[in-house]
Amino acid sequence: MKLNIDHKSQTPLHIQAEALLREMIQREEYQKGKLLPNEVDLSKQLNISRNTLRQAINKLVYEGLLIRKKGYGTKVAAKGISGRAKNWYSFSQEMQALGIQVQNFELHVSWQTAGNEVCSFFNLQPDQPVLTLERLRGKKDFPFVYFISYFNPELGISSDENFANPLYEILEKKYGVKASLSYEEISAIKATPFLCKKLNIPNDDPVLFRRRLVYDENKRPIEFNLGYYRGDSFVFSVESERK
Repeated sequence: MKLNIDHKSQTPLHIQAEALLREMIQREEYQKGKLLPNEVDLSKQLNISRNTLRQAINKLVYEGLLIRKKGYGTKVAAKGISGRAKNWYSFSQEMQALGIQVQNFELHVSWQTAGNEVCSFFNLQPDQPVLTLERLRGKKDFPFVYFISYFNPELGISSDENFANPLYEILEKKYGVKASLSYEEISAIKATPFLCKKLNIPNDDPVLFRRRLVYDENKRPIEFNLGYYRGDSFVFSVESERK
């Protein structure tokens, strides 16, 4: 399969590379477990930088389509069961639709050293400081979710913002950044002592863990969000339409 990038196109290089990768991994040999070409060879073939190629690969990794292992390589992920929902909402919008008034019990803003996942998602240098927002939220007198949000440094968000206001309204009105696309993973995990204390639940109770990866209209990553929900307080529903 010959892969070509149009360097004269107005479509960003990483988006072109992403489209080629999506086509490439549908081939039978990759579906059966063959490793993708290494980043050095593939970036040379496409005549793009490794960082540009890595940005495209990261997108597919976080969608669960590819698995990348250090020292081994990148391959197509085994197909599992997943649900996909359109018309995603922010937490405030979700609660508003249910007629629930959102309350912030804790709100902390800081610059933290980004971990490997966050650096990979935003294509940052290792251990780069990232603006981090931590919030304990819920309804009146009942906190039931703990959020941690990391923001792409490219956005230039100030730590002095009033994050008690709806997050995506701040991004759109003050920074011209519209959250347009979200990829999510939801799983059940055992609560850590830290989460048990925050959510006021017994030791080792299960919590619903949601990882949300948010992009703007140009598919630029803008937020890496982790949410931990009390298991007795949240139900995730998916509406599917067959056509």
